[in-house]
Amino acid sequence: MFSDVARRIKKKNRLFFSKQSPCLEPLYELIKVSNRRAVVMWAFDCATFTLNEFESKYPQETRPRKCLEMSMAWAKGEIKMPTAKRFILECHAVRKDLDDLEFSLLAQAIAHAASTVHAKTHALGLAIYELTALILKNGKKDYETIIREKLQVYQDRLLYWQVNINNIDFPLAKFIRKDEVND
Repeated sequence: MFSDVARRIKKKNRLFFSKQSPCLEPLYELIKVSNRRAVVMWAFDCATFTLNEFESKYPQETRPRKCLEMSMAWAKGEIKMPTAKRFILECHAVRKDLDDLEFSLLAQAIAHAASTVHAKTHALGLAIYELTALILKNGKKDYETIIREKLQVYQDRLLYWQVNINNIDFPLAKFIRKDEVND
């Protein structure tokens, strides 16, 4: 399940996961079959925890927070995609400005979560970047348990949003709801 991750760690790759990582397959399949609104809310939910982790070390770096706020505004239809895209790209740019791989990966995870408003498959980027940061934080040995636990949290939260998506007080824009027939 983690052989590709071990190989990427050994090769000193920047990212330890990819869309093809066997350990991510269940999450990716769940994302693909999930309601788009649920995936967007899931991405915001997870990214909030990621943002808190990021800001615990870099409270003065505001681009990830602004990225998440602007993507939420986009999801509500309050701003247009080009405006949100600018903030998402600025959040991605944090990686060039921080000499801290773990926390620059968290910023990229937030940017991918924000991009989920555009396409729900961007949500997997949240996991790819955040899980890599988690391994860097906790060490490159004996990481399997912590990754399994985090993957379970991702899946549990996505299932929560699938069940509760019609009970939220977050008015999503029509462009997010347009592909849904039975909601």
